[in-house]
Amino acid sequence: MKFASDSDLLSTTSTSGGVRVERVDEAELSDEGLRLRLGMLGRAESNIAAMKSRALAELSRRSSIAVAQRIARDELRSLSREAKRDVEAAVQFEDLPATSGALETGEIPQGHARLIARASGEGEIDEAVLIESAKQQSFDEFAKTVRRHQQDQSKDDGQSILDRQRKNRKARIFESPETGMFVLSAEFDQITGARIATALSAKTNKLWREEDPKARRTPPELMADALAELILEPGNGKTQGTNLLVIADFDVIKQQLVNARLADGSAIPISELHRLALEAEILPSILNTRAQNMWLGRKRRTASEAQRVALIARDQRCIGCAATPLWCRAHHIIWWSKDGPTDINNLALVCDECHHKIHDDGWEVYQHPQTMKFQLRPTNLREKQQVARSTDPMLGSTLLGDRSLELASRLSMN
Repeated sequence: MKFASDSDLLSTTSTSGGVRVERVDEAELSDEGLRLRLGMLGRAESNIAAMKSRALAELSRRSSIAVAQRIARDELRSLSREAKRDVEAAVQFEDLPATSGALETGEIPQGHARLIARASGEGEIDEAVLIESAKQQSFDEFAKTVRRHQQDQSKDDGQSILDRQRKNRKARIFESPETGMFVLSAEFDQITGARIATALSAKTNKLWREEDPKARRTPPELMADALAELILEPGNGKTQGTNLLVIADFDVIKQQLVNARLADGSAIPISELHRLALEAEILPSILNTRAQNMWLGRKRRTASEAQRVALIARDQRCIGCAATPLWCRAHHIIWWSKDGPTDINNLALVCDECHHKIHDDGWEVYQHPQTMKFQLRPTNLREKQQVARSTDPMLGSTLLGDRSLELASRLSMN
C-alpha cells in the first residue's frame, strides 16, 4: 500500500503558545505517521487541559471551589469526582507556573501534571526536577518517581506520608444499579495494601493449582473467588507464600539498613521496617550467589524461591506493563521448550497477559543497552536486538549496582 507523505498530512499550527492539529485522513498515514499523529494529539490535549485549568481557577476565584466544581460537572458533563479533581488541580496549578507552562506547550501530559500538583499539595517538591522526569517517563514510571521524590524531600524519611495514607484509608461496598452485582472498593496505605495483595495473590495461586486444568477459570474469576474465600472462610489457615517481601540495602560503612522498599520499589520509612520486624517473623536473605544458586540450568523448570526474590529485587514489576510483581511469573527469555536454562540471567518477570503476548503474539524480551533493564516489545517495531547476557557471578549491575549489599527481608503476615 502506498501512503501519502506524512509531512504533508501532519501539519500543525501554533496558536498563542498552543497547538492546533489539522484534520487529516488517518487511512493515508503510514505506521510511523500514525505514531506521530498520536503524539501531536497528545500535545494538543495537554494544551486544552491547561486552558481548562485556567478557566476553572478563574471560576474558583470569582465564586468558590464548590461552585466551580458544580459548573465543571454541568458544563463538561463529567462525574462529580472528576469535576472535583479538575478544580483542585486547577487551583494548585496557580502555584506551579512551570508545570502549567509545560502542560500548555504539550511537553508533559495532563496526568503527569496532576501528579506534580498533588505532590505539591502534600509537601515540599522540586518542581523543575519533577518536570524534567515527566518529559521522559511513562505515567507509571513517573508516579513512582514522584513518590520517591516526596520521600526524599520529606524531613522524616516519609513517615508523614505513610501516616497521611493511613488516615485517608477508606472502603465501600455497594450494589451496582446497572448489573445488580456487588462492587467492593478500598484504598489502603502502601504497607497494608501490599499485605492484602500478597495474601490475595497467594490464595489465587492456591486455587489455580487445585482446579481442573481442563476447566480453568479466568484470572479475574480466580481473584474474585480468592477474595470471597479470604473474607468468608478466614479459618482455613495461612496460605503458603503470604509473606510480605521488603527489600533494603545494607550500608557497610554505617552498619545499618537503608533505602527500605516494597517489592514494587515503593519506598517505606526505615522506622516502618523496624516496626514490621518487631511484630513479625523476619527472615533475612542475602542476594549473593555464593550462598544461593541462581543458575539452575536444566535441573528444574520453575524458578526457585531465591530466584524469585532476586527477580523481584531486579525487575520490580512486569517488564511489559509494570503490573505488580505479585501477579507475575518467571519467564524464560530463551524458552524452556527451546532448551533455555532456569538461570537468573535468562529469567524475567511477566504477568499472564504479557506472557501470552510473548508466546501467542510473538513479542520479545530485550535488554536496554543503557539501563540494562529487561523490557518487552512487539517484534515488528524494530529489528531484533540480541539480549545481553550477564557474566557477573554476583548477578551484575542490573541487580546490585554500586550497592555493597542487598537484603531481602520476608516479613510474616501474622
